Amino acid sequence: MKPAPATCLQHTAETRLPGADMSTPPIARSATRHRTARVAGLDIFYREAGPDDTPVVVLLHGFPSSSHMYRNLIPALADRYRVIAPDLPGFGLSAMPSPEAFAYGFASFAAVVDELLAGLGASRYTLYVMDYGAPVGFRLALAHPERVTALIVQNGNAYEAGMGDFWTSTRALWADNSEANRNAMRPFLTIDGTRFQYVTGVKEIDRIDPAAWVHDQFFLDRPGSKEIQLDIIFDYRTNVALYPEFHRYFREFQPPALILWGVDDPIFLPEGAQAFLHDLPHAELHRFDTGHFALEDKADDMVPLIRRFLEKNLQGRAAGRPPAKEDDGTAYPAG
Repeated sequence: MKPAPATCLQHTAETRLPGADMSTPPIARSATRHRTARVAGLDIFYREAGPDDTPVVVLLHGFPSSSHMYRNLIPALADRYRVIAPDLPGFGLSAMPSPEAFAYGFASFAAVVDELLAGLGASRYTLYVMDYGAPVGFRLALAHPERVTALIVQNGNAYEAGMGDFWTSTRALWADNSEANRNAMRPFLTIDGTRFQYVTGVKEIDRIDPAAWVHDQFFLDRPGSKEIQLDIIFDYRTNVALYPEFHRYFREFQPPALILWGVDDPIFLPEGAQAFLHDLPHAELHRFDTGHFALEDKADDMVPLIRRFLEKNLQGRAAGRPPAKEDDGTAYPAG
């Protein structure tokens, strides 16, 4: 049986998916645990909720946030799924070693998450990726395609079409990692830059909790953090170089995919969402009338779609259960 063709819907503040169950589970049934694991010599903080014997959903955060961005989504999924949301090194409550002690970059991030999941016994998982979390998750998928049961992509780019004028200064840095080009990026690391990411493109700004960007900025303002973040921004160029490999993975393995996109995101344009359908023609694409951190104001619309997608694609699959039909074991290098 062939999968259904791609679905593409626009969601405004007033629309709801017909027939969708708008209820979410009581938070008391799925209390989030806040834990730290020793991974590759680093203390890695992660949030975890849900029964151990249910399918695993891994939430990978974006810049400049942490697993804190999933504080509301985790309890909305954890009645049926084991949800794991780590903080990447240098973000949130995970360790922030010096650049001399840790190679800050997306290959290293993927390796840390890979080791964390292995230590937690998560051998198969759905990846929910946003912003920085997208190239981290896609690198995991390249290395272990047999482990990825499905993809949920929320404003997480994998196509040049999604990168507009916002990236001009970043591309200058990629071409020349000079002090002048690093200084040109510094305003983006201030409280104004962080607030910009949260509120730009949002129609009802009073739905965005200011504590979210204040929380993120607290960690950005730690001594040494901004230089580390500039190193990470410089390394982002390696993700763009891997885009063809990401596309090859999508085309070859055709993971079930749900694409959720705030169409007024100035960082990743809606053309980047549409581009996924070229390589994943059976993906669902839902557009939302908001910006970059779409979960902050559109969770009521997004959660029912996420739950329906997971139920459809993970139904009857217990934690760690192998797929009904094994793939050929092909693995691409993680970069």
